[in-house]
Amino acid sequence: MTHPPALAEWHRLVQTHDSAGLWALLAEDAVFHSPVVHTPQVGRPIVSAYLTAAFRVFFNDTFRYVRETVASDHAVLEFAVTLDGIEVNGVDIVSWNAEGRITQFKVMLRPLKAVNLIHQRMGEMLAARQG
Repeated sequence: MTHPPALAEWHRLVQTHDSAGLWALLAEDAVFHSPVVHTPQVGRPIVSAYLTAAFRVFFNDTFRYVRETVASDHAVLEFAVTLDGIEVNGVDIVSWNAEGRITQFKVMLRPLKAVNLIHQRMGEMLAARQG
């Protein structure tokens, strides 16, 4: 399957664990919807910080996208990963603009045990980044 450029680049970054490439992929006004933060995070700097932390938390040897639905300007990517013995199921909903930059990234997770674990891990990563 041929992916739109933004999605192809996202997959490349995930496969190579290249969080440094996120900045160039994100639109200046990108929005991140976290499964554990009730307000959208707006702007390239904060979205980059959240996604960089997610790279460190999620992308281990068990991470895999198991299904995707792709349209011209967005995709729904279902994933699975095992963290601390917990099978995490989730969905990334990614939108991009005509320039091929991500404009919106929304993450949904299950089960609750996984949400709690991700909340803890992401908090640690973001705190370490600020500290």
